[in-house]
Amino acid sequence: MCPRFDFLEVGTIKENKINEEIRDKELRVIDENGTMIGVMSREEALALAEEKNLDLVNISPNATPPVCKITDYGKFRYEAQKREKDNKKKQRTMQVKEVRLSTFIEEHDLQVKANTACKFLEDGDKVKVSLRFRGREMGHTDLGREVMSRFADLCAEYGTVDKKPNMEGRVLSMFLAPKSGK
Repeated sequence: MCPRFDFLEVGTIKENKINEEIRDKELRVIDENGTMIGVMSREEALALAEEKNLDLVNISPNATPPVCKITDYGKFRYEAQKREKDNKKKQRTMQVKEVRLSTFIEEHDLQVKANTACKFLEDGDKVKVSLRFRGREMGHTDLGREVMSRFADLCAEYGTVDKKPNMEGRVLSMFLAPKSGK
């Protein structure tokens, strides 16, 4: 028979010590309105919280002396979960999108690829621009660098060159990063 596990909460909210779990002798206490009461003994703080029918929650255990707040612990945890959820919503991971070019690309095709890259940059993603040399094209890497330069100029309004064109084997690659104002 497997043991039964009860999980009260799934998430990354760290548990705060409350009431009798707090072992420090002196505490800096904040009341339910956010007003600093001052430094007092653990017993005094617990009595004050008990008097107001609220909990004593250790909100900053690493401070000297530790900071405790007199509040309703259920409400405190609910608000912390809500803040964490909002912060997760606001996070955005930056992706790297790739655009491939060729040495002898036509002007219109280059413009279309640049428009695509500009859309990626507007969305806040980085763009890797790569140009592969085939066969005898390896003798004309200067033409590839020229294509890369024109491409960077076309995307200059939306992004900046993060990493200049660099040869990696037969591939010339460059990275564009979105402008910070966008």
